[in-house]
Amino acid sequence: MPRNSTQQDEQIKEASKGKLIIRIFSYLKPFKLKVALVILLMVVVMVCSLVNPYILKLAIDKYIGTSNIRGLAQIAGFMVVFNIISLIASRIRINIMASVTNSALLNIRQELYTHIQKLSFTFFDNRPVGKILARVIGDVSSLQDLFDNSVTNFIPEILTLIFVTIIMFSMNVKLALISISFLPVLIIALSSIEIFSRKRWQIYRSKRSNLNAFTHEDFSGIRVVQSFATEDKTSKTFVTYVGDMMNAFMKAVRLNDLFWPMVELSWGLGSLLVYWYSVPLIKAKTLTIGELVAFTAYISMFWRPIMNISNFYNTLITNFSSAERIFEILDIKPDIITIDKAIKMPKIKGDVEFKNVVFSYDNDVSVLNNVSFKIKAGETVALVGPTGAGKTTIINLISRFYDAGSGEVLVDGKNVSHVDIESLRSQMGIMLQDTFLFSTTIMENIRYGKLDATDEEVIASAIAVNADSFIMKLDNGYATEVNERGSRLSVGQRQLISFARALLANPRILILDEATSNIDTTTEKLVQKGIKKLLFNRTSFVIAHRLSTIRDCDKIMVIDDGRIVEGGTHEELIDLKGLYYDLYMSQYKFLNEGA
Repeated sequence: MPRNSTQQDEQIKEASKGKLIIRIFSYLKPFKLKVALVILLMVVVMVCSLVNPYILKLAIDKYIGTSNIRGLAQIAGFMVVFNIISLIASRIRINIMASVTNSALLNIRQELYTHIQKLSFTFFDNRPVGKILARVIGDVSSLQDLFDNSVTNFIPEILTLIFVTIIMFSMNVKLALISISFLPVLIIALSSIEIFSRKRWQIYRSKRSNLNAFTHEDFSGIRVVQSFATEDKTSKTFVTYVGDMMNAFMKAVRLNDLFWPMVELSWGLGSLLVYWYSVPLIKAKTLTIGELVAFTAYISMFWRPIMNISNFYNTLITNFSSAERIFEILDIKPDIITIDKAIKMPKIKGDVEFKNVVFSYDNDVSVLNNVSFKIKAGETVALVGPTGAGKTTIINLISRFYDAGSGEVLVDGKNVSHVDIESLRSQMGIMLQDTFLFSTTIMENIRYGKLDATDEEVIASAIAVNADSFIMKLDNGYATEVNERGSRLSVGQRQLISFARALLANPRILILDEATSNIDTTTEKLVQKGIKKLLFNRTSFVIAHRLSTIRDCDKIMVIDDGRIVEGGTHEELIDLKGLYYDLYMSQYKFLNEGA
């Protein structure tokens, strides 16, 4: 997948209109009984509407002409009853359809959200989060009018159009042909507009996605923005994004606004021709005033569905781009999947082995080159080396966030690509340098490691890693609400909460990726006992640039340029006087010079 930034317009492959329509409306299948009831109610409304002009004709020709007041009152009563029935049926179908539409949108959004969670890191690496949010929220919401109009307008209007056409031709064939004479011209014009309109709406959705991505990125990095006093610059950039979106919107809307005027023009010209042709017929008494009034009412009833259908078509074209953007993501196949014959990973003992593993992110430059090693259950292994050497890639392969290009990654002798992903990851714990906390209480953030844990278990985990001391000093203790990403807490405090969360999860394989880098020396001394408890009796991989923190590891593997160049204990590697020795001595010298 090509990388995409906030400035780049997303390129969406245009889908077949027929397939797109079928796919969109497949989401109404679970509600087919409710949809059928809505259509039935719309038929009732339609019948009541069709009867009105005929009753009007009777009133003029039969009762008004003969001054039959009683008959006129009776027929007026019938009209009132019919219209009350129509009003009630219309209100009920609106409520039912609103429920159906909201449920269908909920299903689409849930399917999209669930699918996105299954996609690999590659998907997220190559897309700004704001653009993903634009699809889950904005594009799905855009389909609401489409669902509403499809059932409440399109289907009933088609039926109305058919019945009105039959009635018009049964009344007077020539007048009927004259009234719809401009229909072929209208169809050609609307089809021409659609060709350009769909592309313009695609551009608008893309520009809106860019704005969403920039806004999300800017607010996520607000500390940097304010620290460097670049508010004016980001504000100007924001105005540029808004301007691009509005220009794209106006271009799309101007074209769409041609739909209704063209329908009304065709309607008006057709009606004008009918009146012009009817005058001689009335003079010749081959057409009554009542018939003309009724016929012109049916003309309105003919063109109104045409207008509503064109409005639905307009809505359809407007929302094709939203549907394409939704389905484009739904059609992305996850890179990392559980194969059909995958087995459930039994309780992990902790043996880990790499066999001639080769891996690259872009299929261009290899990040790991023929890496092989064996780790016994319960060992604590440190991965050290220069930035970009491949340390994080190794732990990503163990967790199966990526699959090896070639070679095998084995846990307890089982290839991780052949086991159920959830059964593997549920027994692993990963703590990163950038600890993520959710917008909830500290208690719930720790409980995320084990969702069914009791409050006592949560507190015990916090005490074990020495997080309890600072938590209890907060105003509400464990009930303290933290902001998004835990911004109310220091970096060190967030990492201590992460330690407690990992201990509560009790993983069989633990990965610490620079997990102590942001803890000050005093706090680090306090947490070392907790870390030892965390590492006890489980296989652990520790990535650390502060080499003093890994001296007690069972094994240290030195990674450089995608290869394991050295391996052994701290003392063995110091005696070897290789790359590890150079890294350790340079860090030691740097700290002494700083002191």
